[in-house]
Amino acid sequence: MDKSTPRNALIGHQMALLTIIGFWAFYALILSLRAALLDFPAQAVLFERRLMVGLVGVLVTWILYFGLRIAGRQSLSSRVSVAFIGAIPCAIVLASANFYIFNLYDPISLFKDPSLGRTVEDLKVQLGLSFWQEIADISVTHYFFLIAWSSLYVAIGYAREVQEAERKTSRFAQAAQDAELRSLRYQVNPHFLFNTLNSLSSLVLTGKPKEAEAMIQNLSNFYRTSLSSDPLEDVTLAEEVELQRLYLEIESVRYPKRLRVKINIPDALMGQHVPALILQPLVENAIKYGVSRTTRPVEIIINAKSEGDVLVLCVIDDGEVMDADHVGGSGIGLANVRDRLEARYRSAARLDTKLADGGGFVAMLTLPLSHRITA
Repeated sequence: MDKSTPRNALIGHQMALLTIIGFWAFYALILSLRAALLDFPAQAVLFERRLMVGLVGVLVTWILYFGLRIAGRQSLSSRVSVAFIGAIPCAIVLASANFYIFNLYDPISLFKDPSLGRTVEDLKVQLGLSFWQEIADISVTHYFFLIAWSSLYVAIGYAREVQEAERKTSRFAQAAQDAELRSLRYQVNPHFLFNTLNSLSSLVLTGKPKEAEAMIQNLSNFYRTSLSSDPLEDVTLAEEVELQRLYLEIESVRYPKRLRVKINIPDALMGQHVPALILQPLVENAIKYGVSRTTRPVEIIINAKSEGDVLVLCVIDDGEVMDADHVGGSGIGLANVRDRLEARYRSAARLDTKLADGGGFVAMLTLPLSHRITA
């Protein structure tokens, strides 16, 4: 939109003037071609007079443009009504100017044979047309010409309006998506904090102050790291793994003899970007259903690999055998992961869960690679 366009205008002066000049230049060209095909005499003189009519047409159409501009933000039906009604007086003014320039200013013969009539005015007299009939006849022609330009103007304005609406809709949709991502991301921390405080309470009640102090310190480090990142920004896989290390250190205070951790991620994948804390609910799930429900050591494995254009992240535990109903992962944590993947990647990412052979649980994230893996 050019600099002359105010905030509430859909089309600026420059574009409107260019379309007006283009229309009337087309008008002069078409009539000149018609006169040339009919072999009218005095072509140069007639062309000059068409240019004079065209200049009057530009001025009259420019006035009509300002009327349409005033109605620019009204309903489409109102703009069309203004165009059809406003074109009537403009067409009459144009017809009057056309009549004067061709018939009164300096009449010339349109035919090479004088017996057919010397001037246009002579032909009108022979046909019995009055002055007002002639004006009405010319007005109809110019009226439809003005309506054609007005339709173009209204159509361009309406297209601009649709584009504005689409841009606003896109911004609102993006804002809604950002809000959803923030909400889902912030949902992780309270859920994690609730579980951690329960663990901390258990340590205090069982008389383990040193373990409770270590858990508080680890909890502080975890939140210092996790809350410093923007909920809408992705983190590297290395940063995400470090957050999970901090969390597992917290849980290792609670399960010092049962929790075993193994992280198997190639260095080439550590620079890949993933949503922050996307592994958190999966690791929590492994602690809750794998470690806490047994008295034997349970190993939690976090591994990653690339397959084509996707990154596959797995959180696996070898805990006790669970019911098949648990495979769907209907808990809050896994539902949060699925919602975040849907909001962030749509159908390009997913979470799959299954029971591990011999006991335990497997949660597998499939995400698009953020950049190509270099050999």
